[in-house]
Amino acid sequence: MVSNGHAIQARGLLKQFGDFTAVSGIDFNVRHGEIFGFLGPNGSGKTTTIRMMLGLLQPTGGTVEVLGVPVARQPERIRPRVGYMSQQFSLYNDLRVIENLRFYGQVYGLTDTEMVDRINDALHMAGLEGRESVRTRDLAGGWRQRLALTAAILHRPELVFLDEPTAGVDPLSRRAFWDLLYELAAEGITVFVTTHYMDEAEHCHRLALLQRGHIIARGSPEQIKIDMMRGKVLEIAPDDPGRAVGALREASEAGRLPLEEVALYGALVHVVAPEIETHMATIIAELRGAGVEPGEMAVIEPSLEDVFVACMR
Repeated sequence: MVSNGHAIQARGLLKQFGDFTAVSGIDFNVRHGEIFGFLGPNGSGKTTTIRMMLGLLQPTGGTVEVLGVPVARQPERIRPRVGYMSQQFSLYNDLRVIENLRFYGQVYGLTDTEMVDRINDALHMAGLEGRESVRTRDLAGGWRQRLALTAAILHRPELVFLDEPTAGVDPLSRRAFWDLLYELAAEGITVFVTTHYMDEAEHCHRLALLQRGHIIARGSPEQIKIDMMRGKVLEIAPDDPGRAVGALREASEAGRLPLEEVALYGALVHVVAPEIETHMATIIAELRGAGVEPGEMAVIEPSLEDVFVACMR
């Protein structure tokens, strides 16, 4: 049973490796049936946290319950009830698609009847029907990730952990992968996913932002934007984005513009400041003084990437 509607409850979760603190006494909970995103730069403690929740690492301090089970004391009780897809590709490249699925079915202890039904379901869900005999190494990256996901849930777990599952996958394949995650959530499976793609984080029901082992923000994407964004975002489309960023940062450092953040977003520049509208004339003057034509400018709703940059700073 899941206690209090929570699939995961962590309290004061701490992990130290010698003098290094990887996870610094964090608290969070994950509700049953939601997609929970765990965001943070490389080295922030995401993978270490997952490994503690799986019972693969003993916490230095604090507690974590997964599906109502105290993991540190009884890790064997949760393992049949969860799935895990690691950062590293977890399938055997030399095996065919069907052989990988049969292998995982045997590992999970499925009966012959269960295996046939669930492999058929997995192939249909992943869109791999007709590719059963293809060697895994010959699948494109997006298809391999779908196969890895279906292998991780072949035993129909209540909760699945996905550690940066779409790293290195093209945008269309990432979208298709997230469609699969929504299908899992609709079936009542809880999804705990780490990612560094901000567009993916927008699709999570709730998030926690991690920095150097500390949770610095949590809540729904919309709530985090409200709570953590101290200013408004002005989006600028200058003719020379790189020079525009340099000019505006120099103006901010010199005290001519009270800007919270200046960041490059492809061919666009995002500038963050309270009451940004009142500074637009000065921004235009600074850019033109630096030989940059501002182009179109508009105050926009902050994206999670804007919030993430602001929080990391």
